[in-house]
Amino acid sequence: MLSHRLEFVPARDGEIFAAVPPAPAVFLVRADDPQSEPYVSKTANLRRRLQRLLGPSTEHSKKLNLRDRVRWIEFTSTGSDFESGFLLYRLLRSIYPKKYSDRLRLRFAPLVKLHLENEYPRASITRHIGRLNGRSLYYGPFPSRAAAEKFANDSLDFFKMRRCVDDLHPDPKFPGCIYSEMKMCLAPCFKGCSDEEYHAEVARVQAYFATGGHSLLREISAQRDQASTSLDFENAAALHARIEKLKPVVSQLPEIARRLDRLAGVIVQPSAAPGSVAFFRIEAGCLSGPVTFPIQCAEHTKSQSMESRVQEALATLLPAAVKTAIEAMEHLAILRRWYYRGSRMGEIFLADEKGTLPLRRLVRGISRVYRGEKPEAELEPRSSS
Repeated sequence: MLSHRLEFVPARDGEIFAAVPPAPAVFLVRADDPQSEPYVSKTANLRRRLQRLLGPSTEHSKKLNLRDRVRWIEFTSTGSDFESGFLLYRLLRSIYPKKYSDRLRLRFAPLVKLHLENEYPRASITRHIGRLNGRSLYYGPFPSRAAAEKFANDSLDFFKMRRCVDDLHPDPKFPGCIYSEMKMCLAPCFKGCSDEEYHAEVARVQAYFATGGHSLLREISAQRDQASTSLDFENAAALHARIEKLKPVVSQLPEIARRLDRLAGVIVQPSAAPGSVAFFRIEAGCLSGPVTFPIQCAEHTKSQSMESRVQEALATLLPAAVKTAIEAMEHLAILRRWYYRGSRMGEIFLADEKGTLPLRRLVRGISRVYRGEKPEAELEPRSSS
């Protein structure tokens, strides 16, 4: 997994330190004994870090020194902290399959879960994904559980899907709850609606989350226009007020918070290779990459447009072969940690509902990342089509 390997001989330490770059990298050092565990880490300056670990020890120093134990150095240079973190995750996962999570301390991303496997579906907030091939749908990632709860609760106020968490056994004698009293739930618990009516309401909620709220905005706008055409101005005014109430709720939704199986895009990061940037692919919230993309095209590709070169490079980047829900949650945690960072390096470009990438914006973003410029101030709004 790591691209370079050097034999460490203490008598030739100066020569070996000079052979490694004073640049960001992920590395490991190991002894000859195959039973011993390697030391694995990332660093912003590989040469300086190895000099501290493997240089001559000073008397009474409490710093970790592995000079007399290490035989091999392996490393890969990286272009960004995001690349270092993702490579370190993959490396630790392969070396320490049973305890890598303790070393990484990943905090799983908060998600809105739509429990479609339940006979009477409901929504909840969770940090855990069930079966990858299950019927339930997940939306996110959100920056915090509080943000996910606020968006879900504010959104569900516009629908009549149940909020209770129990498995229902509809009984006409059941008294219901405060939501049914307030006409905010169809009350399937005491057969206040037919099963068909309840599942139609769930379908509306599913469409709302899938489109980032635009399906409901279109629905209410159409009702308002119809009321206005019919000269029912009082109803039209009420529907307009409902739209104005919905807009700030929809605006809470971060650009990246989407239906998880449709969360796709590209992250552009600086590359360790000169004259290049690095691409990472996002597919169903999982990461793969990097692939190096040279800014200057080769002689035989000069006739290609930048867009076609980008598409060609991305075609070589296969989706991550994620096999378990835990692994999917870990990828999403890495993505969330980078995306919601106060100041992050690199840019992200998400595909629309049809899976199409914004290639023109992506090309401009590549130029900004390569030049070390600030990202575009505002992302274009998600399509409501």
